[in-house]
Amino acid sequence: MTQINSLEVARRVIRLEQDGLGQLADSLDDGFNAIVERLKNIKGRIICAGIGKSGHVARKIAATLASTGAPAQFVHPTEASHGDLGMITPDDAVLALSKSGETRELGDLMAYCRRFGTPLIGMTCGAESGLARASDYLLLVPDAPEACAETRAPTTSTTLMLALGDALAVALLEARGFTAQDFKMYHPGGALGAALATVGDLMHSGDAIPLIGLEARMGEALIEISAKGLGCVGVIDAQGCLIGMVTDGDLRRHMGPDLLDQPVAEVMTRGPKTVQPGTLAADALRIMTAGPVKITQLFAVEDKKPAGLLHIHDLLRAGVK
Repeated sequence: MTQINSLEVARRVIRLEQDGLGQLADSLDDGFNAIVERLKNIKGRIICAGIGKSGHVARKIAATLASTGAPAQFVHPTEASHGDLGMITPDDAVLALSKSGETRELGDLMAYCRRFGTPLIGMTCGAESGLARASDYLLLVPDAPEACAETRAPTTSTTLMLALGDALAVALLEARGFTAQDFKMYHPGGALGAALATVGDLMHSGDAIPLIGLEARMGEALIEISAKGLGCVGVIDAQGCLIGMVTDGDLRRHMGPDLLDQPVAEVMTRGPKTVQPGTLAADALRIMTAGPVKITQLFAVEDKKPAGLLHIHDLLRAGVK
């Protein structure tokens, strides 16, 4: 029995696919720009379709497009021939994947696009294939060697299709001006949702903000700190602008028998760090934990006036890292 070095096999596969990706990048031309522009301006959805491994890739491309602001869905070509063609309208565009470009099951889908004027984008290695000839736009994939040369199992080809789908999604994202805040709308949960949460999503606002006037005494400040339960109180001037805050650390530093009678102005920390409500929560966490002195509360301000208060526990509960 021949001894196989699995590590060498793995490296060979990755290098073959890497070479294929290089060929793919070099092969793209202005036709790609035309496809992005067409998809950017469609009124409907991008319908992704394919059979077998190409179908799996098509499903992933549809999911990536949908999550990045380009409405998309997967339609199985066989199901399309049995009624699901009704899901496709002239306002849509169809992205059909097939390595050979001769996948029989795509026939009805291609004919339907031609009949109703639905734009058809073909993604295939077959430059002279039926899919290529029927397509209004062509994403030609280099016919690079499959990593499993003996069986020709789809490996390199599916990697290239997947990468081309990612390239299409990102190009569309940038062409549409899709932002992190837009992305967050489609990813409210999990690590992505936490990473894209803003201070405004997590902060305490309205009557929950501990605030006191500059003329107050520390006895009043302690009552406000206890009532709001956030471990601090913001100090505002006559115009309602935040000018300082009193924290647990300030209390410890000024502890004495006359603390309750001291003016807030003599105890508070002036010019505390602040952020805007639209600041990413992850950026707020970095501000709170950067430098030698860590802070556990951070005011969000608008026009210098307190809009909310963020506690580090709010960030930890939301899974912000």
